[in-house]
Amino acid sequence: MFRRHTVRHGKGRHAAAAWQNSASQWLHESVAVVSAAVLLTLSLSLFWRPVVVQGESMLPTLVNNDRLILYCFHYSPERGDIVVIRRENDEPLIKRVIGVAGDTVHIYEQRVYLNGELLEEPYLADAITPSMQFERATVVPEGHIFVMGDNRTNSHDSRHADIGMVSTEAVVGKVVFRMDPFTGLEEK
Repeated sequence: MFRRHTVRHGKGRHAAAAWQNSASQWLHESVAVVSAAVLLTLSLSLFWRPVVVQGESMLPTLVNNDRLILYCFHYSPERGDIVVIRRENDEPLIKRVIGVAGDTVHIYEQRVYLNGELLEEPYLADAITPSMQFERATVVPEGHIFVMGDNRTNSHDSRHADIGMVSTEAVVGKVVFRMDPFTGLEEK
């Protein structure tokens, strides 16, 4: 009788040890999955940000309700980039960077000149650019950018006194991907 009890107890120990190993493995796997989810969420919120286009100022490149992904981490605006700009007490803007610090921007006879040369803009449906309130050649100051929408006749941008030159500190990020519709930015 004593032996039987000992044998049973021995089998029970192995079963308990196997259960402990299984539980320990499950716990480690769960911690790994949760850690990966937290890291993914942090990286998405720090480096990438989803936005939705509101309005028609970026036609034909972007249309109302396009869903985009921005790259936001240590980004420095460059000519031609499409950026989202944060505005105090107002909706953010989505615009194209035309000039960066040190560039001279001039709108003359409804054409854009950058550093004295006609700017080639294949992304525009209509090459006409009304000057709005922006009548003279202007140098973009350090720490600022000059932006315009691709739909030049229907865009509130750097040509308007209330927007003007945009501080690079106000740039949320660069549009890098269109999720919906699922196409490249150049395809539209």
